[in-house]
Amino acid sequence: MSSTKKNTLNPTKWVHLHADYLFNYTISRINNHDLAKDLVQDTFFAGLKAKENFKGLASERTWLISILKRKIIDHYRKINSVKGKAEVKMNFYSDGEREGEWIEERVPNSWGNEAEKIIENEELGNALDKCIDNLPEKYALVFKMKTMQHFETEEICKELEITASNLWVIIHRARTQLRKCMEDNWFKN
Repeated sequence: MSSTKKNTLNPTKWVHLHADYLFNYTISRINNHDLAKDLVQDTFFAGLKAKENFKGLASERTWLISILKRKIIDHYRKINSVKGKAEVKMNFYSDGEREGEWIEERVPNSWGNEAEKIIENEELGNALDKCIDNLPEKYALVFKMKTMQHFETEEICKELEITASNLWVIIHRARTQLRKCMEDNWFKN
């Protein structure tokens, strides 16, 4: 039997114990008072909905922070996808009465050969896979876990028994080697 103490949740005390901490964490990343309050509230609501999934391995605050991080990420993904569609404009006609810019989502479909694009994307993917396979084993593992499988830094560090600074050095070196490999094997062809 394990001697590790399991943490428990006490939702009735969340606001009192964690609201200020979560708000300060959020405001430093969002810089919008009302939105920060909304995200903390959403975090508490999501925590209530998911409390059966709490295994007690982390502290209550750590668990709430992990939910909040996802809320913040979702917020940025949402505004970036909406902003990108709304603000990216493309010149289509450059003279005459048809002159003007179109919002990206209204630009007509490409008249190019879609089969060529599919083949090129597949070839690019294959070249990238080969470059990843040529990385040292630990570099490849850390790179895949962080950038492709979207593991949290803490999870990777715990699993591989490395420090966060070591992880970022490995990521940097892996990216540098991948860039060189792709330059040599893809972009020069």
